[in-house]
Amino acid sequence: MFERACTTRHQERVARETETVPGSFASRFAALSDGPGPLVWGFDPSSAVLGAWDLPDSADGLERFDDIVLEAAVGTVGIVKPQSAFYERHGWRGIRALERLVAEARHAGLLVVLDAKRGDVGSTNEGYAAAYLASDAPLAADALTVHPYLGLGAMGSLVQAAHRAGSCLLVVTRSSNPEGRPVQSALTSSGRSVEAELLAEIGALNASLAPGAVGPIGAVVGPTRDDPELDLAGAQALYLAPGLGAQGAKPADVARAFASCPDRVMPAAARSLLAAGPDVARLRDDAAALAAELREALVA
Repeated sequence: MFERACTTRHQERVARETETVPGSFASRFAALSDGPGPLVWGFDPSSAVLGAWDLPDSADGLERFDDIVLEAAVGTVGIVKPQSAFYERHGWRGIRALERLVAEARHAGLLVVLDAKRGDVGSTNEGYAAAYLASDAPLAADALTVHPYLGLGAMGSLVQAAHRAGSCLLVVTRSSNPEGRPVQSALTSSGRSVEAELLAEIGALNASLAPGAVGPIGAVVGPTRDDPELDLAGAQALYLAPGLGAQGAKPADVARAFASCPDRVMPAAARSLLAAGPDVARLRDDAAALAAELREALVA
């Protein structure tokens, strides 16, 4: 009886706090709550990972890595996050492997967050939008990570492209690495921190692009313990939460950090899950176990 009551309250909260625009990335993400849940599986084929899997540190090794992780991911998680840098380091053959991975993952029904951390001004951003967010983009992803150092206002091309395509921009706001804290916590002329100012700008953009709903501009926010609270609920955004697993964060940390909007967080793990490879069954079991932990922690 208590379990049914908790489930009902959770469903009511989802309906109240997570209204989405049909066809948007937010609506596709919300649909995962009835399936695998919010876990994002990071695909990071570093030289160390390839070596541990007895794969060559080459484009051929990337292709084999992709085949293995995709087999394990499909039906286990709903979102994957390839790290572009590990593909780019192998030149055009690596980019070709990444293009194939993105296409095959989306064809298999997975949401793809491309972790490329782009961000510039003017025509350069138009180029990034054409590469990653347009419907005919060669690396068309469901979401793209971006850096805001040149100002969120300079990202107009990317913002509009994501909005038109039903995709999501994930703006690095509070990263999980300690080196980022001096910049992100610095105070602006408004008296707010850089990260709080960014989140307010993200909220304003979402309010204009998707009034009353979760918008196409999200944020990267690490589930840190001691930093000042941010108005996560007020931005009507989705959140990519790195740092799960190898960087020390646990499902309970994610639930605590995103208590005001638990239905809008996408916790990400990479190294801790990839440690089970190249055995497909072990990879699948470890990912499924972590996904179940997250579902339980975020519903409680």
